[in-house]
Amino acid sequence: MKLRTLLLAATVAASAASAIATANAYAAAPAKEQFFPVLSYRTGPYAPNGVPWANGFVDYLKLVNARGGINGVKISYEECETGYDTARSVECYERLKGKNGGASMVQPLSTGATFAITEKAPIDKVPVVTIGYGRSDSADGMVFKWNFPIAGNYWVAADAIVQAIGKKEGGLDKLKGKKIALVYHDSPFGKEPIPLLQQRAGLHGFELQMLPVTAPGVEQKATWLQVRQSRPDYVILWGWGVMNSTAIKEAQATGYPREKMYGVWWAGAEPDVKDVADGAKGYNAVAMQHGAEPQSKVVKDVLAMVHDKGQGTGPKDEVGQVLYMRGALSAMLGIEGVRAAQERFGKGKTMTGEQVRWGLENLNLTQAKLDSLGFAGVLRPISTSCADHMGATWARIHTWDGKQWKFTSDWLQADEMILKPLTKTIAAKYAADKKLTPRTPADCQS
Repeated sequence: MKLRTLLLAATVAASAASAIATANAYAAAPAKEQFFPVLSYRTGPYAPNGVPWANGFVDYLKLVNARGGINGVKISYEECETGYDTARSVECYERLKGKNGGASMVQPLSTGATFAITEKAPIDKVPVVTIGYGRSDSADGMVFKWNFPIAGNYWVAADAIVQAIGKKEGGLDKLKGKKIALVYHDSPFGKEPIPLLQQRAGLHGFELQMLPVTAPGVEQKATWLQVRQSRPDYVILWGWGVMNSTAIKEAQATGYPREKMYGVWWAGAEPDVKDVADGAKGYNAVAMQHGAEPQSKVVKDVLAMVHDKGQGTGPKDEVGQVLYMRGALSAMLGIEGVRAAQERFGKGKTMTGEQVRWGLENLNLTQAKLDSLGFAGVLRPISTSCADHMGATWARIHTWDGKQWKFTSDWLQADEMILKPLTKTIAAKYAADKKLTPRTPADCQS
């Protein structure tokens, strides 16, 4: 009897101790966080452009935490320096993909790195989000289940530029017999617009002259000698980093009119023109919907809730500049993918990469939603689906007036009669080359 009593008392004591230990462990456990790897380049020849993007991206993560997180789930992040090098970018991805419960997604900020990581993502179940860069054919979600070129790809940019040139000439039919030179970064990034431009050239009868520039693009004298000799009617500049300001300086030196130049949206920011100033006056670039947005509500919120608290990532005076805004909206689109995933899989819960992939594929950013996030006047609605991983095809042209960027066009929408067949054709070729079976409607429900 005594033995039974002693055993019962010991059992009760052990159970109580176990319950206390469990409660203490639960109380001591850190709150679950949504982890965002930040692949950035703050060093090397592309740093002047990479730094403001990274500052905008990280500041927006901080803003969301200051607003209370994603339905209460706070964001954690870690930066990894890539130097805009593909091998280093892949190393960063490999190092960060499994940290802190696993990466929500990866935003490589490099087309070369996107090509390399694309084949790893389906195995690792990590979405590859490429806002305004990466593989243009990955807009086809039936082939590229894990890639998301949300808000616009390079074919949208190229098509908008051709439309803008056509408007300047008085109509696309007036392009017949004209010569358009593509001065491009000799890399996967620089080659992306070529299929679209070739198709437009065939449709409208203009000559497309292709002039590759060896990375990083500090030596372009031979290229601009060719421009001076061939005298194209327009130049499309497909550059990044120091290549852009070098090209504008060479255009100035050779007397090529800057108003006849149109840059991709990675060649249309403050670092590209500020050192040239008045020498760049009249230079145009396609804008990925947004431009410099110093008066937007999101910028005012960042200043009040992040920078005024002494938590800003970079200098206060760059907040709202073009590439800063690109970084901020890149973070926002990723976060809204997490929020959409929570709507299905549980508000206030940490989402896996697979769940976030579903959220990114089911984005429905109405104008009212964008306005509530502080992006009124900055972005138009974006809506993705199983088949469409881009969700928007709008752009604008802005022009450097010697001191600042100003919008000089109405909204331009890429021609989907050109875009959709091109996307299908090149995505199908990728699937065939990689022996991939496109998704079925049933898979779209998963």
